[in-house]
Amino acid sequence: MLFVAAAAAMLVSCGGGGGRPTFGDNEYPVVAVGTSDADMQSTYPAVIKGVQDVEIRPKATGFLTQINVKEGQTVAAGQLLFVIDNETAQASVRQAQASVNTATAQLNTVKLTYENSLKLHESGVIGDLELQSAKNSYESAKAGLAQAQAVLASAREALSFCYVKSPASGVVGMLPYKKGALVSASNALTTVSNISSMEVYFSMNEKDVLAMQRGGSDLSSLPSVKLQLSDGTIYDQEGKITKMSGVIDAATGTVQMIAVFANPQKLLKSGASGSIIIPRVNTGAIIIPQRCVMEVQNKKFIYTLGKDNKVKYTEIKVDPHDDGNSYIVLEGIKPGDKYVTNGITKLNDGMEIVPITPERYEQKISEQAKAMSAGDIVDAVSK
Repeated sequence: MLFVAAAAAMLVSCGGGGGRPTFGDNEYPVVAVGTSDADMQSTYPAVIKGVQDVEIRPKATGFLTQINVKEGQTVAAGQLLFVIDNETAQASVRQAQASVNTATAQLNTVKLTYENSLKLHESGVIGDLELQSAKNSYESAKAGLAQAQAVLASAREALSFCYVKSPASGVVGMLPYKKGALVSASNALTTVSNISSMEVYFSMNEKDVLAMQRGGSDLSSLPSVKLQLSDGTIYDQEGKITKMSGVIDAATGTVQMIAVFANPQKLLKSGASGSIIIPRVNTGAIIIPQRCVMEVQNKKFIYTLGKDNKVKYTEIKVDPHDDGNSYIVLEGIKPGDKYVTNGITKLNDGMEIVPITPERYEQKISEQAKAMSAGDIVDAVSK
C-alpha cells in the first residue's frame, strides 16, 4: 500500500503544470468553466501611527538640567518631562516682582494724596487744577502697576518655558539629548504618542476604491479590515476605515486611506510598518486553479478545448489579487468553455487530444501506479 501511495503521489505531481503520466492514449483531463462566489482579499502596504503623535520642542533656549522620563514610559497630560536651566529666568521673575511691589507702594501713596485732594477740593482749600493734577498722578500710578504686572506675567511665562510638560497622554519616544545638552526650539526633545488606538495609513488605486464603495456611499458601510504585522502574523483586532482623501494623487493615481485599530495591549507602535488586508467577495466569478495556467512574459495562458478536440493556447486576464492557489479570470474565457487542467506543458497549440474527466484521470493515475515496479518509480524520480 505504501508503494502504491508513493507511486500515485509521484504521478499526481507529474500530472500538474510540470507534466503528466504517460497513458499512451493522449488523454487529458478537461473541465467546463463555471462560476461561483469567491472570497478574496486585497493587500496594501501600510504605515502605523499613533492617533496623536506630538513632537516635544522647548520654547526656551538653555542647557538640559533634568530629564524626568524614560523611553517607552507612559505619561499623562501635563506631566513634567524636562527642565531647562532657569537661573536667569528666575532672576527676571524676582526683578519683575520687585517692580510690581514698588509700583504697588507708589500707587498706594498717590491714592492717599488723591483722596485727600478730593476732601480739600470739597472744602474749597484747593482748586480744580490741583485736584486734576492729583487725579492724573493716581491714574499714572495705576498704569505703572499694570505695566509692572504685565512684565511679571511675561517673566513667569518665560520661566514656565523652562519646564517642558507633556501636552497629551501617551508613550514617550526616543530621547536623543542627554542631561547638559544645549537645546532650543529647533530641537525635538522627544515624541509623545497616544497609542490607545492606532491610525494605519495606506493607499488604494482608484479602481479598487470604486469597487469597495459599491453598495454603500459612506465610510461606515465599508467592510472591516485586518492588519498583517511585519512578522507576517495577523493582528487580533479588526479595524475600520475612518478617513479617505477626497483627492486622487495625480502622480500615483491612488487615494490615501486611514484605518483605525484598537491597541489595548500596546502591541502596535507608532512608526511601524505592516499591510492592510481588505476582504472582497466576487459574485459569479470564474475561478480556475493556478496550476492550470502558464505564465509567459507576465502574460497568462491556458489551453482551451475546441469542438474538434483540438486545444487552443488562450490568453486570459486575471484579478491581480489572488489567494496563492486560484485565479479569478476577468477576460479570455466564459462560462461553458472547456480547458485542460493537467499536463499542460506537454501540449502544443492546435494539438488534438482525447478529453476525459478529472475523476477518470485520477483513476488512471492510480491504475498506472499499481502497475509500476519499484525500478520504474526510481527511474521516474531520478528523471
